[in-house]
Amino acid sequence: MRTIVIIPTYNEIENISSIITSVLGIVSDINILIVDDNSPDGTAAAVEKMMQNDPRIHIIKRAGKLGLGTAYCDGFRYCIDKGFDYIFEMDADFSHDPNEIPNFLDAIKDNDLVIGSRYLTGMNVVNWPLRRLILSYGASLYTRIITCIPIKDTTGGFKCFRTEMLKKINLDKIRSNGYGFQIEMNYKVWKKGGRIKEIPIIFEDRRSGNSKMNKKIVFEALLLVWKLRFIRKKNM
Repeated sequence: MRTIVIIPTYNEIENISSIITSVLGIVSDINILIVDDNSPDGTAAAVEKMMQNDPRIHIIKRAGKLGLGTAYCDGFRYCIDKGFDYIFEMDADFSHDPNEIPNFLDAIKDNDLVIGSRYLTGMNVVNWPLRRLILSYGASLYTRIITCIPIKDTTGGFKCFRTEMLKKINLDKIRSNGYGFQIEMNYKVWKKGGRIKEIPIIFEDRRSGNSKMNKKIVFEALLLVWKLRFIRKKNM
């Protein structure tokens, strides 16, 4: 089964070469797609240099900082068009451990979406300030209460989709563009009857670079769950 990992980037020059090397070293036939939002620090140029020696590396260069949700949707379309069977979401900053990839690939054989969960077996988060941890865990709890979705980590971004499941979702109808995007995609897979499995991971705060979290992203997610609860089926 052809597998690819999508990594959105904006100013990840400190991490990009290492994360690409790490991912490609885990599974020999895995591919990686970088979706770069015109990073002024030269992230895309670094990726293109690596592409010269490895056909498993792909890139989409976008015009500007257009957001996480649209980055993933553009990546999904690219990967579907190229005929990949399993499509990962993953961060560039090593908060998601590439060594977990084989565990996802084992779980996706019998599921449509596998989520790397920080909260399946407690709170498996390293080096986060208490305020950030409470915000993240509270957001997942809030989402479960409002939408009734049976997922403990609704905002996690380390995931693997079966491509056939993604084809059932109208990506043009995705409205969220921050971390609410993760909630929206989980919800739509669930409402489509997709088989969802959470597997435990340890989430470690980024090694270098700056977090993209801000108040706008938080408020978008808080409002999104109410929209999802009353969403019309035709928009799924």
